[in-house]
Amino acid sequence: MERLIKGYREFRKKRWPVERANYLELAEKGQKPEYLIIACSDSRSDPATIFNGRPGEFFIVRNVAAIVPPYDSEHGFFGTRSAIAYAVVALGVRNVVVMGHAQCAGVAAAMDPRAAEGVPYVREWVELLKPVVENAVCEKDGLDLCPNVERDTVKLSVARLLDYPFIAERVKAGTLRVDGARFNIADGVLEVLNQKAGKFIPVERRLSSLPWRQAASY
Repeated sequence: MERLIKGYREFRKKRWPVERANYLELAEKGQKPEYLIIACSDSRSDPATIFNGRPGEFFIVRNVAAIVPPYDSEHGFFGTRSAIAYAVVALGVRNVVVMGHAQCAGVAAAMDPRAAEGVPYVREWVELLKPVVENAVCEKDGLDLCPNVERDTVKLSVARLLDYPFIAERVKAGTLRVDGARFNIADGVLEVLNQKAGKFIPVERRLSSLPWRQAASY
């Protein structure tokens, strides 16, 4: 707890004075985030840090491996589902982003249950990735063992989001976007999913090779 208190004091000293008016407005008017970010609980891939967020800007759902469960209005996994529903239906976010990351232990556990042996609940949760891992092969890429599988898990979650009726109807109406991304811990590179091509493109390459209006169509 001592480390947390020290961090809080730094926050009160340095950031609170800058953000005080913003916090007051958020307290008086409530939150109105434009983005729902579904990310892994991994301590190395914090969306607020990666996207340089301000208080009230992102509604964040984090779980092991950034998994979106299949749509089911009656059975299980209501923690993640209810957070998604609240962000989309109650808060009216305009963009849902699934963000996976490199060296994901959840993906590793889905590929090989021994990776989470002795840890309760993990095996049941990562079984949600079964459609991806059944025929997947880990291909070592630098520090990462399964980059292709990590990307495919993001694609799976994006596809599942589009099966949620309240998301599908908003996407069709043009009031909501659903996107995918993957963060590489070692070099800090963010890849964004081009859904038409089914490929992940590093943000730096995307922005340098395309005009902004065209790039935004990804």
